[in-house]
Amino acid sequence: MTSTYWLTLTLILTGLMWLPYILQSILGRGLFETMGYDDNLPPLAPWAQRAKKAHYNAVENLVLFAPAVLASPTKDGTVATAAMVYFAARALHYVVYVAKVPVLRTLTFFAGWAATIYIAYSIIA
Repeated sequence: MTSTYWLTLTLILTGLMWLPYILQSILGRGLFETMGYDDNLPPLAPWAQRAKKAHYNAVENLVLFAPAVLASPTKDGTVATAAMVYFAARALHYVVYVAKVPVLRTLTFFAGWAATIYIAYSIIA
C-alpha cells in the first residue's frame, strides 16, 4: 500500500469521527436542538465530549500529516509504513480517548506525531 492510500484512509476515518457524538447529541437533546444555535443545551455525555475532543485533535494533526504525505517521495516504502503507523495510531487514539485510557492516549498521540515527523524528515533528507 502507498502513503496516499493510508492518507485516504486517514481522511475517511477523520471524516467519520463526528458521527458518534452527533448521534448522541440527537438522541440526548433532540434533532432540532442539535441543529440549532442554542448555547444553553445540556452538555453531551462525558464519552461524547471526549469523542468530540478526539475528533478535533485528529483534524488538528491532519493539517500536518496530509501535506507531509503529499510532499513526500511516493516510491519510498518507509514513508508508506510511517503513514500506516499514523493511521493506526490515530484510530487507536480515538478509541482510547473516548474510553478514557490516559497513558495509551498519550502513547498513541506520540506514535502519530513521530510518524509525521519521520515523513517530514524524509522530504528534507
